[in-house]
Amino acid sequence: MLTITQALHDSIVAHARADHPDEACGIVAGRAPAPADGRPERFIPMLNAARSPTFYEFDSQDLLRLYRELDDRDEEPVVIYHSHTATEAYPSRTDVSYAGEPNAHYVLVSTAECGNDEGPVSFRSFRIVDGEVSEEEVRIVASYEDTAPVSA
Repeated sequence: MLTITQALHDSIVAHARADHPDEACGIVAGRAPAPADGRPERFIPMLNAARSPTFYEFDSQDLLRLYRELDDRDEEPVVIYHSHTATEAYPSRTDVSYAGEPNAHYVLVSTAECGNDEGPVSFRSFRIVDGEVSEEEVRIVASYEDTAPVSA
């Protein structure tokens, strides 16, 4: 299960809407080694180097800088997210082939229905290990001290 704060959820959704019609991408870092529940803490939006509505790619130099920064801060990627702009929030074959962090939560946000506007989005989380995709429950909380889910 992915437990994430309302503020982080809202930041990911806002980034997905802002970059529409191109796919948005980024990570949410947490302390390394991450707690067993994989607590996401620091939102890090990234630039989609592909600038594409059907594909995302982290810039290799940005990614190298990011991983050095994560090491310096004793953090790791807890959530790796991107958006789908015209399809459902489910990992594509390409997404699965690029999933290289077996401990990460892979969050997909579909902006197919709303685009840049306010409106419904689909926010789903998956684990992708050795090419196997499994969806997991997403629990949105006001804060990590508050374990009660936020009502939608």
